[in-house]
Amino acid sequence: MKALVITAPGHAEVQDVAAPVAAPGEVVVDVQRAGICGTDLEFFSGDMAYLHTGHAAYPMRIGHEWMGTVSAVGAGVDPAWIGRRVTGDTMLGCGACRRCEHGRQHVCERRLELGIRGGKPGALAEQVATPARSLHRLPDAVDEATGALVEPGGNAFRAVQGAALRPGDRCLVLGPGTIGLLCALFARAAGAEVHLLARDGSSAAFAATLGFDDVWTEERLPRPPWDAVIDASNSPLLPARAADLVEPGGRIAFIGLAGTPSLIDTRDLVLKDVTAVGVLSASPGLAGTIDAYAAGVVDPRPLVAATVSLDDLPAILAGARPPGAGPGPKFHVAL
Repeated sequence: MKALVITAPGHAEVQDVAAPVAAPGEVVVDVQRAGICGTDLEFFSGDMAYLHTGHAAYPMRIGHEWMGTVSAVGAGVDPAWIGRRVTGDTMLGCGACRRCEHGRQHVCERRLELGIRGGKPGALAEQVATPARSLHRLPDAVDEATGALVEPGGNAFRAVQGAALRPGDRCLVLGPGTIGLLCALFARAAGAEVHLLARDGSSAAFAATLGFDDVWTEERLPRPPWDAVIDASNSPLLPARAADLVEPGGRIAFIGLAGTPSLIDTRDLVLKDVTAVGVLSASPGLAGTIDAYAAGVVDPRPLVAATVSLDDLPAILAGARPPGAGPGPKFHVAL
């Protein structure tokens, strides 16, 4: 089969590789749609932390935002999965440790991460193998593009849960990239008054096309009381800014990751009685995200700038933007 392989920093190519075989407890999925995200770009550039901690190594088979149809099952797996449209969890815990037993497989110390950690091949390929326990069935109301946006949506869903928004709360989202915009969509669906802090005018303009009227740059940001702040940026400075901006008694959800350490004065949290929540992975939010998409409460599809072929992907990873691409931050691959 064909798969995208990153062979070294700045080098990616489509290769013919062996098709996966479903091991016991696994399924093989015929991938129909997959997305690329910031983590994939960091693997391409060589900046991704796992490359430097030993959790990942070249050659890399990336891709963790995906949907497809189950085509084969391994021993011990219900054959009724065959033919079902699915997406799957990225975080594949060992299943035996205390964290996994308590439903926290996404922070299992021995976890694999599909397309990211531990050498588990990803879904930017014609087929992918994954444990059956990681699967989530997609209802007919969730199309291919939306199905491939469940994983990033699950991250945003959990960030909004962490912000504990109530109808009428004023929420500020820092960083309107894919995750930040999804956070804004879920926060709006929760009944919050949503504001976004953008780095520049172009990202502010795109957020406005999604119906967000209150999009600000730092120079124009007003100072009303922010009941919750969601930091979805990659700036090492904005976590401290979130602590400064949030109302006393409010909540901060941190889901963005900077390339260098972020410093927060914990006195800003303690003296304001602020609750700060960190969010890693979509895992506990995948089912809720699918339900929200299926019900039409949140529609993430405008974030997709273009849908391309696997052969187009090396150039896109290198920074090319295909002709006719829209202004959105997300690229999808149709397989």
